[in-house]
Amino acid sequence: MSGFVDEAQLHAKGGNGGAGAISFRREAHVDRGGPDGGDGGRGGDVWLVADFNQASLLGFRDHPHRGATDGAHGTSKKKHGSRGTDLTVAVPVGTVVKDLEGTVLCDLSGPGDRWLAGEGGKGGQGNARFLSNKRRAPAFAEQGEKGQERWLNMELKLAADVALVGLPNAGKSTLISSVSAAKPKVADYPFTTLVPHLGVVEVGGRAGRVTGDEVQFVMADIPGLVEGAAEGRGLGHQFLRHIERARVLLILLDLAATDGVSPAEQQRILEGELGRYMPELLDRPRVVVGSKSDIAEVDGGTDATDGDEGVDYVISAVTGTGLGPLLGHLATLVSEARASEATGLGEIVVHRPAPEGVGVERTPSGAWRVTGRPAERAVSFSDLTDEGAMAEAVIRLRRLGVDRALARAGARDGEEVSVGEVSFTWYRDQSAGTLDRPEPADDRPAGPRARRRSFGEEGTKRGSGR
Repeated sequence: MSGFVDEAQLHAKGGNGGAGAISFRREAHVDRGGPDGGDGGRGGDVWLVADFNQASLLGFRDHPHRGATDGAHGTSKKKHGSRGTDLTVAVPVGTVVKDLEGTVLCDLSGPGDRWLAGEGGKGGQGNARFLSNKRRAPAFAEQGEKGQERWLNMELKLAADVALVGLPNAGKSTLISSVSAAKPKVADYPFTTLVPHLGVVEVGGRAGRVTGDEVQFVMADIPGLVEGAAEGRGLGHQFLRHIERARVLLILLDLAATDGVSPAEQQRILEGELGRYMPELLDRPRVVVGSKSDIAEVDGGTDATDGDEGVDYVISAVTGTGLGPLLGHLATLVSEARASEATGLGEIVVHRPAPEGVGVERTPSGAWRVTGRPAERAVSFSDLTDEGAMAEAVIRLRRLGVDRALARAGARDGEEVSVGEVSFTWYRDQSAGTLDRPEPADDRPAGPRARRRSFGEEGTKRGSGR
């Protein structure tokens, strides 16, 4: 049986980039044809798109994995691999994406808003790309970059026009079922409603006839709040977040409360919790409504709102008393709120993560690790024992400023540095930080450790990646 889910996890995996090809033109009538390896295709991206047709995060509860396809490898004759197919994942409007530490990464608050959740890896360059006057027959190519892969937390904040706010069993479910087609569970005990319900209310229409002056708005039945909800009591945070985007708040007070809590005390509790959770909620248009007037009159014999100036309307959702004026007032407030919002209708927001930089960190073993996708891509070659590939890796790392970053971080000559799956022994020129190793002194024999995994005089790395 399906249900409403407002919290879920997502595992987004961008497609891997295709590898570049190592190929040489071999034809009888072409002398020294040269390299002709094509580039690999880029991996597909994973995009989250806010869609009004999605009502909850139910589809991610049991199946959180979403992945795009990989790019194809390059081939000979300079044929490039095809690009991976992007994956578009529809999520409800109002979905907030966070990392596992709780940092907000994106807020898809409008229909059509997009966010890049998993970036596809770049395709590797074929050996034809590395042809130069000094390098006439490059025998190496780039490997494809791995796609971005991460776990994300998603939370849904409903975007309703009117939010019903009240203590448990105040009559919210009865009200929304009376004025809309929503059918929440209704019973005479606290916490009947455990998840929010949405209902569409139409004011001004007559038997389906369009007159031009009718107003439709969405009303949300929020589960009952209790004192301390702003601090998380009674799952308060999970319920209160659905009120954040509401244009109008309807404070529903139980005039026939069996637990003896007066309407004034109920209002104090509810408005206090709203203010503690988000102070700006108290600046929203709100209407204070007394419910269950039919029961209150029978039990008390008088109008339960006598002397209570804080109540704007007194209604009975069962008999329909007072519903007409209340809905007309709500329609006016919603129309005014919509008109005052400067959201730019039709404007779609596209969110992309900031480009990742390069960092240097010390590992627990005392070695150094260079982090960041640009640095890992700089050394992602098919044959790390090839001197040409090592020379290219040195040039790329120097352009990224890795040598300067290591010097500033305090790296010393002879210490091990790793970049992705590649490791080397780092040496610094005394005049300026560099990846090149200076000439060994006469009294310093270049032993096996000095020759292995180290950058040499010509800017090439002797050794192999591991």
